[in-house]
Amino acid sequence: MNASTPTMLVVSGMSGSGKSGALHTLEDLGYYCVDNLPADLLPEFVRRLQASESSPDKVAVGIDARNLDNLSDVPVALSQIGAMGANPRLLFLEARDDVLLRRYADTRRRHPLSHLGLVLADAISLDRQALRPLRQIADILIDTSDLNVHQMRRRVLDEFGLSGTGLSLLFQSFAYRHGVPADADFVFDARVLPNPHWDAQLRPLSGRDAEVRAYLDAQQEVALYFTQVQQFLDTWLTKLRSETRSYATIAFGCSGGRHRSVYLAERMAAHCRQQGWNEVATHHRELD
Repeated sequence: MNASTPTMLVVSGMSGSGKSGALHTLEDLGYYCVDNLPADLLPEFVRRLQASESSPDKVAVGIDARNLDNLSDVPVALSQIGAMGANPRLLFLEARDDVLLRRYADTRRRHPLSHLGLVLADAISLDRQALRPLRQIADILIDTSDLNVHQMRRRVLDEFGLSGTGLSLLFQSFAYRHGVPADADFVFDARVLPNPHWDAQLRPLSGRDAEVRAYLDAQQEVALYFTQVQQFLDTWLTKLRSETRSYATIAFGCSGGRHRSVYLAERMAAHCRQQGWNEVATHHRELD
């Protein structure tokens, strides 16, 4: 781990509050993420990172009620890794009971504590009780009760994606049939491009898959489209750096939000990272 500016973030909170989404966002921001690490292994985990010549500068570790027997070790572990120079911070996510009940009902997922033979309401109650000591020492608290997944992602970007000296870029894909993202600063319509959906072998895949990327890379129209959008963004995103704003959202839309828009968002994000933008994230609304 970089001894001069080490970053260690512990992500905890109520099951169903959005911890997985927070970790995915942090991963997009360059964090090395590990989920469900036993709390008593935190100091040894940091020691191993410090001993590695290629260890990451930013690390996020997910700890929650799945570690029910080890939660009491977290404050001591944070003190130990702080003494090791890891500069730990604790992010805690929570939501109201009625919201958690609705989320589990909508997704039909099992609560992590349901293996104890508890009904959902009792599992949520035990979860909240067990995590209360961590909530009390949290450096950052986010209540996701009234946030959708996109708004929650934005909160995480605001908290951890900004250095204070630059502009954070979010490249988002979406399907037009589900509406244009309300928070987009720039919107580009990819429906004019060849559609992999009409290839039976490509249809079940997404723009993240190599086969779809190869198909679109081979299309002259796609190459021209990407070049023109790239030139536009290279010109105008740098202008935003001089304004008093912290982030910009660039959205690509297509019919289903699976192929063309995802491909373009990922490829443009990679281009911006190569151009020296340090804070670049992607979000695929119809996939994530």
